[in-house]
Amino acid sequence: MSQATREHKQQAPLRVACAVCTVSDTRTLETDTGGGLLVEMLQQAGHTVAAREIVPDEPERMLPLLGHWRDNDAIQCVLMTGGTGITARDQTFETVSSLLTKTLPGYGELFRMLSYQEIGAAAILSRAVGGIMDRTVLLTMPGSRAAVRLAMESIVLPELPHLVQQATL
Repeated sequence: MSQATREHKQQAPLRVACAVCTVSDTRTLETDTGGGLLVEMLQQAGHTVAAREIVPDEPERMLPLLGHWRDNDAIQCVLMTGGTGITARDQTFETVSSLLTKTLPGYGELFRMLSYQEIGAAAILSRAVGGIMDRTVLLTMPGSRAAVRLAMESIVLPELPHLVQQATL
């Protein structure tokens, strides 16, 4: 990393206030291992979890929740797990995409590239998407613990403060 890049990243906040949303028709807080891991990893990295919800993969349930979090100044980032596949029930990609004022195509591309290294061509089944809702970062990832760990360790945690800083300029 260049000196200029290091200096640029040093201006980012140390802690980010996040909301965590698990998209599932069946999971509860007790059985949501992917969402639980996401919360654990955020907290271990020093970030805060300001809100956590589990919602079915239904736009009419996701849209008001995401809009509320977008409009809440206490939330800087929304991380979603689940609902990123291609089944008829999976509507997270379309729902999230409709709210993004700026897309981050590199997020999904990088996630699928890294996923390919772990699971092979099945990585094309993921429709992980990321972007900005006005000034709030929004990133989705598949619901499995392995996918959450990959996204968080390789992409989200290393760039989260920088993403938030850039989204709020």
